[in-house]
Parts: sequence; C-alpha cells; structure tokens
Amino acid sequence: MHATRVERAHAKLNLVLRVLAREATGYHGIETLFQRLALHDVVTVTVTPGERSLHCQGPTMPPDGLGPADRNLAWRAAVAYQAAAAWPDGFAIGIEKHIPVGGGLGGGSADAAAVLRALDAMAPSPLGLARLLEIGGSLGADIPFLVAPDALAWAWSRGDRFLPLSPLPPMAVTLVTSCDGVNTGAAYGAIASARADTGGAAPPAARLDPASLTSWHAIASIAANDFEHVVSTMHPGVAAMLPRVRHAATALRREGHPAIGLMSGSGATCFVLHPAGATPNFGADALPNGVQLLETETIGH
Repeated sequence: MHATRVERAHAKLNLVLRVLAREATGYHGIETLFQRLALHDVVTVTVTPGERSLHCQGPTMPPDGLGPADRNLAWRAAVAYQAAAAWPDGFAIGIEKHIPVGGGLGGGSADAAAVLRALDAMAPSPLGLARLLEIGGSLGADIPFLVAPDALAWAWSRGDRFLPLSPLPPMAVTLVTSCDGVNTGAAYGAIASARADTGGAAPPAARLDPASLTSWHAIASIAANDFEHVVSTMHPGVAAMLPRVRHAATALRREGHPAIGLMSGSGATCFVLHPAGATPNFGADALPNGVQLLETETIGH
C-alpha cells in the first residue's frame, strides 16, 4: 500500500513589504512581515514506486490551468526532496486550490511547503525542519516561512531568513481578489525601471525592534508595500480597488480599530485586516468586473 499524507497549505499576507537594492545575484533583497492566514489549499502527497504525477483542481484554478507540471513549485519541491533524501522513488501530488493564483498570497509557495512537510512526515529517515528550510529557500522566498509552523515572522534577505514573532490575537481579513494575477518577475522589473527612471535609490534596511511588533495597532502604524505604486499601473483591478481598500481601513482606524488596508505581495490581491465585528465599507459602487471579496482570518493565539 502506498503511503499518503494530507497537508493544509496556508496562504500568507505581507503586512510590511520593502523592496531593497538588487543584489549581485540579480534578486532584490526584501524586508517583510509575514502573517499566516486560515485560507488554505489542500495538498495530498502519495509515495509511488517510481511514477510522478501532479493533479490540480478547485474553485480558484485558472481556466488555462497552472502550466507544465515540472515547472510547478509543488512538483519542484518533491524533486528537490528526492535529491536531498534519496527518497522516494516517485510521487503523486493532488492540489485542491482555494488560494487565488497570482494574487500575492503565496499559494504556489504554500503548496510547495506542504509537499516538503508531507514527504518528511512519511520519510523513513526524515530530514528535519532545518533542512526543509534550506530546500525551501532554494525554491522560493516565501517557502521557508510557509514550511515553518510560525504564524507571524519578520523576514529579510530574499525572505528566506526570518525571525518568528509571538502570534497576535486573530483578526478578520477581507480579501479583494481578481481573476487576473500579477507576474512577480514583472513587478520587480517595474520597480527597478521606476527607480532607474527617477534616479531614486533603494531604501536602506530598516532597524525594527521586534519588541515593537506586539500589537495590531503597532503593526498598522508601519504597514506598507513598495509594490503598490507600480502594480497599480500594471493591473486595472488593483488600480480600481486599492484606493477603496485604503479608504475602508482609514475609516475603521478613525473609529479606533487597528485596521490595515494594503496590497499583499506583488499583487493582485488587496485586503483589509480588521476586527471581526468591524466590517469594511468599500463604497456604494459595484465592484469592477473580475473582482470579488473573499473572507478569511489570520491565524493567531
């Protein structure tokens, strides 16, 4: 009988996202505050005698699918685990998609992290968390945080180095999602071009005291995303909804609530983080075509 493991692949938000200078490797350094969400994909991994397969379905699957299987992060995570552990001979991965694709919520990274956790849980000689973090970091910037069990963390470098923080009480999150995602590479390219055109330098690394990130009010006071100004010019849904998200969060803060209104990651999802009893008001106008609201919450203590 083939061993099978089912894992939840939780989405993330970036509550702070600063894009720093481009490194010699060609990648930009970042600083970010990661928050894990209750929203998740469901990933099923089965060990096989040698054959490999990947099957994706679910309500947030794009009409054209997710592209070639061997370019999918979940597939690449399984192959990387095979290389590191010399096990298993093969795998079958099933992904039930609930996280919007290309939405800046880390869906693909979460799926890859879930595959690494699943394989290590079934392995005859598990590699352990530290090695999984190394493997995840070689695949994508969000993956190490999503491999680890922490709900909140300050991360830097490519996002693969992070400091876990004490989780905060759960908050409601209203996601403003779009049927069209944003290409992360294109978003980084747009930031580099904008800085070159204006002669603007990349911001220096922040020197945040982790002890200052102990309340939602404190985090709301520093919440920001460097991608917003360029992605707004690239994506009509973000251009239409980001001002409404900001306005809704500002209105809640005026009422004394610790609300945050931002775009997550490199887009295209915008969000309002707010107390469960304080509903954000996006105005009377109808939402643009292809834009919808999705409710979830943060994972906290």
